[in-house]
This record gives sequence, C-alpha cells and structure tokens, in this order.
Amino acid sequence: MNATVTGLAVGAVLAFAALTFGFWGFLLVAVFMAVGLLVGRIVEGKLDVRGLANALSGKRTS
Repeated sequence: MNATVTGLAVGAVLAFAALTFGFWGFLLVAVFMAVGLLVGRIVEGKLDVRGLANALSGKRTS
C-alpha cells in the first residue's frame, strides 16, 4: 500500500470512530492507532527504542 491509500484508510477508521463513539471514542482510537504504530515499528526494527528513550529523557549523544 502506498502512503495515500494508508492515509485514506486511517482517515476512514477515525471518521467511523468519531461518528460511532463520539469525540472520546475518536480520541481513544487515535491513541491506540499511535501505540500500534510504535509497536509495529519496534517489531520491524525500524525504530531504535534506546535512542527514543534517550531523546525523551533529554540525554544527548555525541
């Protein structure tokens, strides 16, 4: 799938959640989608967890 089709699918899921569950359901679905994205990137090896933790904690690398 290319980025356009993926974006369209994500938008459709969020729109369905907003119509069905209201604002808080929409927000919860968006948070779960973001968590799923992070987990998927970690499993694929495309996201460095140690580097992300260092960036969030304010540590700098040389």
